[in-house]
Amino acid sequence: MARRILVIDDYEYLLYLLRSLLEDEHYQVSVVSRGAEAQARIRENPPDLIILDLKLGNMSGLDILEALRSQEATANIPVLVYTAAILEAESVALLVAGNPTRYRNVSVLRKPFEVDELLERVGQMIEAH
Repeated sequence: MARRILVIDDYEYLLYLLRSLLEDEHYQVSVVSRGAEAQARIRENPPDLIILDLKLGNMSGLDILEALRSQEATANIPVLVYTAAILEAESVALLVAGNPTRYRNVSVLRKPFEVDELLERVGQMIEAH
């Protein structure tokens, strides 16, 4: 059975690109562009991995991450956070380092990233879970 990945980003082109890339690797991929929709979808059908942009137009990706970690049903879902914002990437990295138990399945990837790096990280996170 294909592993399920949910990609959350408000940039439609990136959603299309990531979906195509991950489906080529035989993952079952869903995409959403709004934070509230993402949270509902995660509750209904928890994915094996979430790829989350920190800069969403309608809601902070960090708010989504915090909501995931605060609920028992979603607290252990691996989350690959990505962002082009250096300060936000550093903030999340410090958050993860500061509470490794709460954020044990969270990894940060800075944009721009290489496709191979993304695929390697996805594979590692899914296998570890």
